[in-house]
Amino acid sequence: MEIKKNPKSNLENYSKLFIQLGLVLALFVTYVAMENKTYDRAIDAFGDANMQDLMEEDIPITERIEEIKPKAPPPPAPEKIEIVEDEKEVEETVIETTETDETEAVEVEEIVEVEEVEEVVEDVPFAIIEEVPVFPGCTGTRQQKSDCLNDKIKKHVTRKFNGDLAGELGLSPGKKKIWVVFRIDPKGNITEINARAPHPKLKDEAIRVTKTLPKMTPGKQRGVPVGMKYTLPIVFSVE
Repeated sequence: MEIKKNPKSNLENYSKLFIQLGLVLALFVTYVAMENKTYDRAIDAFGDANMQDLMEEDIPITERIEEIKPKAPPPPAPEKIEIVEDEKEVEETVIETTETDETEAVEVEEIVEVEEVEEVVEDVPFAIIEEVPVFPGCTGTRQQKSDCLNDKIKKHVTRKFNGDLAGELGLSPGKKKIWVVFRIDPKGNITEINARAPHPKLKDEAIRVTKTLPKMTPGKQRGVPVGMKYTLPIVFSVE
């Protein structure tokens, strides 16, 4: 007679379950082992240190002893000094007098006179000169003297200029202009006259008339007489 096993009591049916449980248990043990922390045990080889004994230790107070250097002995007393007569003759220094005798000739160095070079002051333009040249008879302020100078020079040139000369030269009808430039030097004289005209004879006539201007009081800059250039236009008509 064959013995039949109860299917529930057959362990082969639960083999997979046992394997899974065993695997889960092994994993749990491994995890617990990895998470477990261990510490090194501190071993004090010298025992507990007692700082109170060190603090209560008495430290003796010491004083600084300076080394006393012995004083140097006084120098020995000098031996007896003997006075010896000086037989060597001393040469006396003779100081000669600087006074001269009336009979002696005195050499005098030749004195060379140095000529003083006068400072050359450049001409100052009419527009900025402090004190304009003064035509004889002009007075007043700077502006009044300036206007009087211009008026007097124009009247003088108009009166002295030969107006018939323009017609004799056969110039074309119309207005003609001559430019005259001259210098009133630091002494008030009329110098360096130059002219520009449409004909050489008119130029010569303008220069001739300008030379007849009277001597003036020179212009001044900072109180010093200076030269000044003056420009004079001469206008006339040719019919």
